[in-house]
Amino acid sequence: MGHRFVLGVRRPRDVQFVVPPLLLLAVLLAAVLAESQDYYKLLKVSRDATTREIRQAFKKLALTMHPDKNPGDSSAHEKFLQVNRAYEVLKDEDLRKKYDKYGEKGLDEQQQQGGRYESWNFYRYDFGIYDDDLEIITLDSGDFEAAVNSGEIWFINFYFPRCSHCHTLAPTWRQFAKEMDGVIRIGAVNCGDNNHLCRSKGINSYPSLFVYRAGQRPEKFNGERSKDSLVQFSMKLITTTVTELWQGNVFSEIESAYSSGLGWLITFCSDTGDCLEPRTRQKVAGMLDGLVKVGWMDCSSQEQLCDSFQVTSGATALFPPGSSLDQPGSVLWLNTLDSKEIYNQVIDHLPDLELLTGDSFQRKLAHHRWLVSFTFGDRSPASNEYKKLQAFLRNDHIQVGRVDCTADSKLCQSLYIHAPCVAVFKGLGIHDFEIHHGKDVLYNIVGFARDSVRAHVTTLRPDNFPSDRKEPWLVDFFAPWCPPCRALLPELRKASIQLAGQMKFGTLDCTIHQNLCSTYNIQAYPTTVIFNGSSVHEYEGQHSADGILEFIQDLVNPSVVVLDPSSFSERVKGRAEGQIWAVDFYAPWCGPCQALLPEWRRMARLLSGQILVGSVDCQRFQSFCQGQNVRAYPEIRLYPGNTRQSDRFMSYNGWNRDAQSLRSWALSSLPRASVDLTPESFRSLVLSGQDHWVLDFYAPWCGPCQHFAPEFETLARNLKGEVRAGKVDCQAHHQTCQSAGITAYPTVRFYPYLGTRRHEHSGEHINSRDADVIADTVRQRLQQLTPRLHSKRKDEL
Repeated sequence: MGHRFVLGVRRPRDVQFVVPPLLLLAVLLAAVLAESQDYYKLLKVSRDATTREIRQAFKKLALTMHPDKNPGDSSAHEKFLQVNRAYEVLKDEDLRKKYDKYGEKGLDEQQQQGGRYESWNFYRYDFGIYDDDLEIITLDSGDFEAAVNSGEIWFINFYFPRCSHCHTLAPTWRQFAKEMDGVIRIGAVNCGDNNHLCRSKGINSYPSLFVYRAGQRPEKFNGERSKDSLVQFSMKLITTTVTELWQGNVFSEIESAYSSGLGWLITFCSDTGDCLEPRTRQKVAGMLDGLVKVGWMDCSSQEQLCDSFQVTSGATALFPPGSSLDQPGSVLWLNTLDSKEIYNQVIDHLPDLELLTGDSFQRKLAHHRWLVSFTFGDRSPASNEYKKLQAFLRNDHIQVGRVDCTADSKLCQSLYIHAPCVAVFKGLGIHDFEIHHGKDVLYNIVGFARDSVRAHVTTLRPDNFPSDRKEPWLVDFFAPWCPPCRALLPELRKASIQLAGQMKFGTLDCTIHQNLCSTYNIQAYPTTVIFNGSSVHEYEGQHSADGILEFIQDLVNPSVVVLDPSSFSERVKGRAEGQIWAVDFYAPWCGPCQALLPEWRRMARLLSGQILVGSVDCQRFQSFCQGQNVRAYPEIRLYPGNTRQSDRFMSYNGWNRDAQSLRSWALSSLPRASVDLTPESFRSLVLSGQDHWVLDFYAPWCGPCQHFAPEFETLARNLKGEVRAGKVDCQAHHQTCQSAGITAYPTVRFYPYLGTRRHEHSGEHINSRDADVIADTVRQRLQQLTPRLHSKRKDEL
């Protein structure tokens, strides 16, 4: 059953001892302190900690605080429960947002208890297998899609912490990751923490190894799980060409690359000295794909050509675009055979991103899409990696540049950029841009850039904030350090694409624009608000594009009536005969109430035209709710159509609070529109009668039949006056169902009246359990039969 917050005080049991006042004071003080424990302080992490940092911090505490390691401490269990509770909440994006906004009271009872915890051995050996491996990137649901769609090759290990085969593979996977570091991305997904993600990717066994390449179907690795086998398989994924250079092609190849802005990395192979082995060449080509061309030259057969490059023994050199042997300083001769060292030396030597200045910035960004890196003096270690961005974004027609905010402080201040960041300018001038707030890694930046240029999300500032705009705006008030905020941003981009032309989207960084956020009383992040003329609506729902779209759809055409004491008395208590109301009494701070909110709106749309749906904010109308004897949140009530007892209601006590379960419960209060058929009435009314019939053949024990029952009633009401609806219990009337050829439950059959007696098998099967689809099918069939029916009537006349 769903959790609720119970109001009031429980009646105490009789006690047989007296608690000394000082002891009572100490107990109460301890309870208050325990209740006010800060989850971030319990885990010893900052409020902007990533999920990985939270997991690492919890593991460190688990290894020292676990009751198994403290058998003599009677309070160890309770202390560890508190830490475990903090971890369970902060690792979950939705729960973390509720906690940040409402504290512990925003969580339901089960989440407050902290649940069960594992043995010490689990945290020591099974928990987060790859969290400490730098070469292996642990992905979760928040960054998985951005990673695999970045354009890089990803080889991902989906594992489960308790899987023995996963632990057996772990040392090999680490060695393999070190071998392929920089060549392809090696990742891992903990399916214990990301169960929904793994199920959505079709993972049904552990470990499962998959290769992801943008625009292609994932490829499962089924080979031998040895390091050599994994490396050999991975090298085949690198399709970058390593060109053999000789007298007949060398100058045309070099000229072609130079004209495209690419240099050449050439390894010269001779009887003496060192040149790169074929596998190393292929690795380097993969690592430098899009930045330089990689080739090799056999000096034993191309001796004269090698002499022209002033090479007398094996060597490797980088020839940047436009360089020549007449300018010796422009050629970089490498003194290593290690692929990673070669990569680093080449990257260091390549030209930096184009520098944009205050003079050129506006002109260059007026009509072209740009990804711009804003720096303040010293460059970050990731700056060299940014040189690869142009190669990744070339086909997306996104140019890449940088701005030095130390030299051009006025420009950066005008954009409210006060710290290093990356932003996408969308080709509509310098004020239409979006700042990247994800991980400062290449795959995340590339994914952001591609999404941002297609989306319609703008970084807001005081000068473009839509406080008095006529067109509707969705504004996300956020803080960059807040993980739920960062998780919401890509969902906003998805929603903005679907609502292009109907609503504008913007984000406001409350760490920079504190005054503006205070004006709108923003107390937690993220807070998403819809500005529609003079109306302001705060979004409460799931952090997803679908949730946002549903909420906006509800604003345009509200499905839930917002009730106050006056309208409740007028519309619910004063309802017309036959009118039914479903009402949710809630409090905004209540976690279960927040979880119910999108389901309640969805249910209201499903019940449109059948049952009226409303809600009452009991934080705003506290005394009214108390007068209605509401003692727990959420309190869901159904007020039936019999108005003689207007105060009579039914409370929902079901286990599930999803839209379908609530809908089924509400529809059960409506009068039956279908009739139960016996073998006799089936023969007389359906087979021998003169009405069209649609029938539901079911069994009482059948779960899908029970789920379909309210849908069939909706169908019966939908077709009332056109087609009669009946139900046949196949457990009670087995022979009738067998004669009709029923072999599965539920089965829907349509029996049109064609002027003659029908047969048991004459019913037309309808393969759907959706009331609207079935009704459309029946009406289309009747339309097809209309000429035949008219002809039959003429013959009878």
